[in-house]
Amino acid sequence: MRVLITGHRGYIGSVLTPLFRRAGHEVVGLDTDLFAAADFGPGPERVPSLAVDVRDVTREQLEGFHAVVHLAALSNDPLGDLDPELTYAINRHASARLARLARDAGVSRFLYSSSCSIYGAAGADDELDEEAPLRPVTPYAISKVQVEQDLAGLADADFSPVYLRNATVYGVSPRLRTDLVLNNLVGWALLTGRVRVLSDGTPWRPICHVEDIARAFLAALEAPREVVSGQALNIGRASENYRVREIAEFAGEAVPGCTIEIGSESGPDPRSYRVDFSKVGRVLPAFRPQWTARKGAVELAEAYTRHGLTSAGFTSRYQRLPQLQSLRTAGGVDETLRRTHGPGAPASSEEAVDALH
Repeated sequence: MRVLITGHRGYIGSVLTPLFRRAGHEVVGLDTDLFAAADFGPGPERVPSLAVDVRDVTREQLEGFHAVVHLAALSNDPLGDLDPELTYAINRHASARLARLARDAGVSRFLYSSSCSIYGAAGADDELDEEAPLRPVTPYAISKVQVEQDLAGLADADFSPVYLRNATVYGVSPRLRTDLVLNNLVGWALLTGRVRVLSDGTPWRPICHVEDIARAFLAALEAPREVVSGQALNIGRASENYRVREIAEFAGEAVPGCTIEIGSESGPDPRSYRVDFSKVGRVLPAFRPQWTARKGAVELAEAYTRHGLTSAGFTSRYQRLPQLQSLRTAGGVDETLRRTHGPGAPASSEEAVDALH
């Protein structure tokens, strides 16, 4: 298939894009490359792409694609809290607009990167399937729920959205993030000799390796349309539901000699949810996760050591909120996070067309 991947140079996108290409699909990316400073190792693979803000995509740019994989978003709770209205503008309204334009342009499949964070303050220890009540507690999670609802209203015989509710992701990527729970805890263990959990460590989190997330998207793309159309799918595996304190223990095991400190003064994080992943196994039998958190913690520790991770890089270069704040300060983006200069600055129509050939 001919596939447009938004956010193809991000944390998940830079792993997903080469996987799709190896599977034989023609990939075009769309990304303003806000996180160009976050290259880890060789950086993302280059593919034909459009340096276009997801809010500014035109119908013409979407014509000729069989599918859109929509990853681009303000990608976590701290970013969402930076400016809730901006989060809704990018994560919700731009996503709904993109989907409408894709449908009008004749795109038949729309794979949306949603999140298990929409289960939010579930609290109980029962595992939540796709029919469970949604209790989002942050602008980021709320925007994910809203987009799922928007896409459901667009679905018809010719346009098939699918909502991939990703577990919290971890693992090595050409565009590293250290603001994800396992990536963060392993980094602190390596750099400081301490794994410090600020909450009491009791909240539940399902976690999933970035490569396995990419495999799920590929399986959803290649599944028969009638099987996945309009479906919400929790992406992960049942054995990878952990309390945060258990995730800290994996980080500690990966960095021998470090100490683990569990906080108590801040109490439990209100975001706590265990997730049932049985549906994805039935609907996408080709999706076979290969990673565990324990194995991923070792991978991270080895990669951090190999590439010489520093404290400065760990707390700024590879964390999305500080990066965006730095770009704003330097004038690389305006107050709405649109590029003003650099690789993702607005391209002329001619440049945009040339990028597709």
